[in-house]
Amino acid sequence: MVEVKLFSGTNSRYLATSIADHYGQSLGDLSIDRFSDGEIQPVINESVRGAYVFFIQSTGQPSENLMELLLMIDAAKRASAGYITAVIPYFGYARQDRKDKPRVPISAKLVANLLEAAGADRIMTMDLHADQIQGFFNVPVDHLKSEAIYIPYIQELNLENLIFASPDVGGTKRTRTFANHFGKSLVICDKYRRKANEVAEMTVIGDVEEADVILIDDLVDTAGTLCRAAEVLKAKGARSVRALCTHPVLSGDAYDRVEASHLEELIVCDTIPLRQQSAKIKVLSASKLFSRAIRNTHEHRSISALFVGG
Repeated sequence: MVEVKLFSGTNSRYLATSIADHYGQSLGDLSIDRFSDGEIQPVINESVRGAYVFFIQSTGQPSENLMELLLMIDAAKRASAGYITAVIPYFGYARQDRKDKPRVPISAKLVANLLEAAGADRIMTMDLHADQIQGFFNVPVDHLKSEAIYIPYIQELNLENLIFASPDVGGTKRTRTFANHFGKSLVICDKYRRKANEVAEMTVIGDVEEADVILIDDLVDTAGTLCRAAEVLKAKGARSVRALCTHPVLSGDAYDRVEASHLEELIVCDTIPLRQQSAKIKVLSASKLFSRAIRNTHEHRSISALFVGG
């Protein structure tokens, strides 16, 4: 069988190391050199000729993370790698997946084009902001789902009157997956924004009286929506409010907002490293899921079999 090589970019080395441990081998020897002006030059310090190469790197901010990934892929392509997969736990720029106003880019599509132009034969990622982003690629996309990580944790909580909530109308499908699995009710927090990252109004659609509510979202950025939703849900009679958000972007004053919020806890994955620790933030690792997906890809086995209901 063709040899597998796992490499990590700078931003995701903590996660890549854990993925490699679960996979049962060490990360490949790769160094990131820099010129005096900061220009990046990845150097693969071992042969990858004919190998299945997996580059693990989230592409959130700073944008150097994306550039680093593109250059690593190009280096492997020019070194005659047999098959190159970009493993992107958090796919940055995914929120810019359409023109929602005049004269703006569709950045998610541009990033897809760049990855393909660099030489990626396959993309592996988790919980895209919108499922249709898979259609931006002309190469296979393995879209992993965090339900496999979160559902066992929810079961351990053993909440008495569990209800799932979507923090906005757009996240209803994602939230319904959890509600259907547990046979529980679904409520929606309908929000209205006057400008980006600022919630002006929010209304709860559904009954949460004496309920243990779990909010579901793909990412948490400023935490404004989540904290506002938790406040409104508590005001409507919820007994407790938690949130599951796969990607902890947590920019600006997000940590302070979470600490001061009505949330019992915020549960996230380690697709992005936390900038600081918080008593309210619990991190669940995605490393085992990614290692199993990498193995299944190499052995030409089903990826969907790793998902709940797959």
